[in-house]
Amino acid sequence: MDALRGVAALVVALHHAAGNYMPGSRMRLTEWFDPGTFGVLVFFLVSGYIIPASLERRGDLRRFWISRAFRIYPLLLAVLAAGVVLVAAGGNRLNGAGGDQPAVITFLAHATMLQDMLAVPNGVYVIWTLSYEMAFYLLVAGLFAAGLHRRSAGVAVALTALAVLLVTVAWGAEVSVRAGVNRTVVGAAAVMAVAVGLACTRRPVLARAGAILGAVLAVALTVLNSRAATWEGLIILAVMFTGTALYRAEHGQLQWRTALGAAGAVLAAAVGLGLYANRSWGPGVTDWGAKRAWASAVVLAALLFAAGMALRHRPMPRWLTWLGVVSYSVYLLHPVLLAALTTFYKPAEERPLMVLAFPLLLLPAAYLTYRAVERPMQNLGHRVARRLT
Repeated sequence: MDALRGVAALVVALHHAAGNYMPGSRMRLTEWFDPGTFGVLVFFLVSGYIIPASLERRGDLRRFWISRAFRIYPLLLAVLAAGVVLVAAGGNRLNGAGGDQPAVITFLAHATMLQDMLAVPNGVYVIWTLSYEMAFYLLVAGLFAAGLHRRSAGVAVALTALAVLLVTVAWGAEVSVRAGVNRTVVGAAAVMAVAVGLACTRRPVLARAGAILGAVLAVALTVLNSRAATWEGLIILAVMFTGTALYRAEHGQLQWRTALGAAGAVLAAAVGLGLYANRSWGPGVTDWGAKRAWASAVVLAALLFAAGMALRHRPMPRWLTWLGVVSYSVYLLHPVLLAALTTFYKPAEERPLMVLAFPLLLLPAAYLTYRAVERPMQNLGHRVARRLT
């Protein structure tokens, strides 16, 4: 699974590099296949496979949340800080346009990691995926606390059915529009703080109530306030629970026919909803190009994950497993490097060699941030978890 994460992160990085240095070629490619969607869907499948297993091995919500915090936040904060420094030095921005919230609201939204569901522009454009990771964590914790964590296939199908039901709905940040962004952010942050705080208590009743509250928050924001289309947010969560269902089948907690049936339903719905609902996301890409690109990305992500499952017990090349180890750094760091490079050099014509050379800069930098930030903070998180649990 580490190997799959590494491949996914590198594909996303090269996709974004091509947008800077091979825009014409990338535009033609994305008429048929979207490498970015492919990469993040593989990430989501792997997260679904790994994260619930991590929680259940520990059997403790407090240790789960401590390990997640020390795994995700240190590098995220470092990359956000690097983006601020880059912009202050006259470099290119790393986020989308829009958003006039006070700095404290922007910080608070990013502290929840749910900013993409709170109508706050992402500080770095790739971290929209972390909002769905956090929503998944909240759901997984809630299901675990309620004793429903082994019903992953049913959860995946239920989310898919809800996506089909709501495919024509276009609420679009409904809560933020009605209540205002600032109030929504403060309210969501308060609910999340209470939910995680209670989940980490030693009193089972309070821990269960907190975890379930967090799960309700995740579903409510996904359905009512996500920047993405409602059906797409729900399908993303269904994809993650598909990875969980396959993990359970592998470990004898679920029948294979049930897990594969759920996976088939999610795959069919993801392709069908994309063909029905997707629209062009950029100049030069037609509506049908966007539909084809989504469908092919979904199918190829499923095929790659299936290949990874089939080969999971075989030894992988060391370079591929190493790429998986540094995949989080690759994913978060590549927009910073691209922004720095294009600040000083963005040619008028295509430069494919720049795309090919980009990993030669990115991978050593990712290894440095892994050694300097990720690994030490993960080790610290393990020590903190042992002392507090």
